[in-house]
Amino acid sequence: MAPSASGAAAHDELAAQAIALRGGFPENWVPVHKGTDHDVVIVGGGQSGVAIAFALRRAGIARVSVIDAAQRGSEGIWRTTARMKTLRSPKQLPGPELDIPELSFRAWYSARFGDVAYENLQAIPRLDWADYLDWFRDITGVEVRYEHRLQRIEPVPEGLRLCLEVAGTQRVETCRKLVLATGFPGSGGVKMPAFVRDALPPDFYAHSDAAIDFSALRGRRVAVFGAASSAFDAAASALEEGADSVHLFCRHEDLERFSRMRVLYYPGSVEHFRLLPDDKKWHIMNRFCRRAQGPVPDTVRRATRFKNFHLHLGARDPVLCFDGGAVAVSVNGRSTGLSFDFVIAGTGYRVDLAQRPELADIAERIALWSDRYRAPEHERNEELARYPYLTPGFAFTAKREGEDSFVKDIHLFTAGAMLSNGRNPAEVSGFGHGIPQLVSAIGGDLFTADAELHVDRVMKPVKPILSSAEFRHSIRMMDEKGHERDRVDAGA
Repeated sequence: MAPSASGAAAHDELAAQAIALRGGFPENWVPVHKGTDHDVVIVGGGQSGVAIAFALRRAGIARVSVIDAAQRGSEGIWRTTARMKTLRSPKQLPGPELDIPELSFRAWYSARFGDVAYENLQAIPRLDWADYLDWFRDITGVEVRYEHRLQRIEPVPEGLRLCLEVAGTQRVETCRKLVLATGFPGSGGVKMPAFVRDALPPDFYAHSDAAIDFSALRGRRVAVFGAASSAFDAAASALEEGADSVHLFCRHEDLERFSRMRVLYYPGSVEHFRLLPDDKKWHIMNRFCRRAQGPVPDTVRRATRFKNFHLHLGARDPVLCFDGGAVAVSVNGRSTGLSFDFVIAGTGYRVDLAQRPELADIAERIALWSDRYRAPEHERNEELARYPYLTPGFAFTAKREGEDSFVKDIHLFTAGAMLSNGRNPAEVSGFGHGIPQLVSAIGGDLFTADAELHVDRVMKPVKPILSSAEFRHSIRMMDEKGHERDRVDAGA
């Protein structure tokens, strides 16, 4: 269905009016510090980064810059590594628009395709969501500096020195606050199993997070390890491009049939989980993170509709053997008798700050949960122990108390915040509470850091709002006995 140009134009005008009616963009209130280029830099120009920048600007924090390593159009995941047909979030869930419904996906889609078309959507099509995010960035006036890669962070007296690579050249900029809105890999990286990485040449395998050319797998035999939604999406994408066959290996005896994390997404939890004692946070997340979330039904059906898709359950201890042309697979100590031309690891992500190039130099100075909490023996979890120990405002904390105070000016708005604050804030379901909490924390830190300047500001003499012309003609002067006396012009 072609979008309505007139409907789009009318909606653009309505959206701009809606921003203005809700206060627009207040004057910047943050004092400019000598030696700084920005008050806030946001790394990541996808849905989170743009929404955060917009919210900061509405909060009167104007010296904000958004950077992204990708070229324009390739930021985020929606046109690159995301392969689902539709979003997994319910279509009615509020997104980056927060409290301005005219900026919502529903308003955008209905204006272009009609109310009936929106009502008929079972879920939001992925590429329509990508188009909506482009529009949201443009209508809110958020500028993203593309092809800007953050390589290193250095503490300096002025704040944080950012060492950037910009189109092949090196550049240094300084900011007071840094937000890392770098998606699922942004807390560490992909989880690539050693049995794949150590057994195969790089050309024979990929992680599901990589930009895979599925057309090159036409007529090829593909093995997929992992059984979450991304693994099934990769399997289906290969089959849709004409793969000879796809075999998906799951180490468990059954697929995970529950989406356990969803029980946390009620208002009380998403708003206040961050206030729970550490032992309660750990107890909850240890239970929910022992196993990856299960695949959604549509994604499973998308793969299983192919007769040449095969699901192997209970496939533990896989061993791959490469003979120079094909990959033989053994599981449970026995050969499967199967050979493959390509392997995809749909095995998720790991939290490990030291694996992030931009954090590698300072990772050892950032507190992890292992530094702040010792779990009881029956709840030990090495993966959770690597999560950063964040403030309710998503800021890092120093490993050694009283030292490295600069880390508090770096805020992690990725899945690595989940243990501290109860959700992945970068998912659509986390925006409504996570972004306001982040913006409030940043604003509070900037304000209190400049307390003396703000005291001076509010204590300065102010101009009168009355000139006396408004009331001079109504004055009746009384003496101490209550008798009216000659009128004296006020302000004379």
